[in-house]
Amino acid sequence: MVEITVGIEGMACGMCEAHINEAVRNAFKVEKVSSSHTKKRTVIIAKQDISEQKLKDVVAKAGYNAVSVCSKPYEKKGLFSLLK
Repeated sequence: MVEITVGIEGMACGMCEAHINEAVRNAFKVEKVSSSHTKKRTVIIAKQDISEQKLKDVVAKAGYNAVSVCSKPYEKKGLFSLLK
């Protein structure tokens, strides 16, 4: 699993967040996607890494500007992960 954080400019409200989330879900097979217009970022959890250029293209097509893309391995956090 991989966690991809995309810095996005142009989001102004909750509807913008929903628009980005829907665009990402429609373009890629993801486990989870959440956006924050106040933090100016979208966080994607996926089984496989996604091409930076493809992500930027999807964000641009949705009408926003992806300014950064950062990927790192994702480790699930929660109560049961403490028992490992």
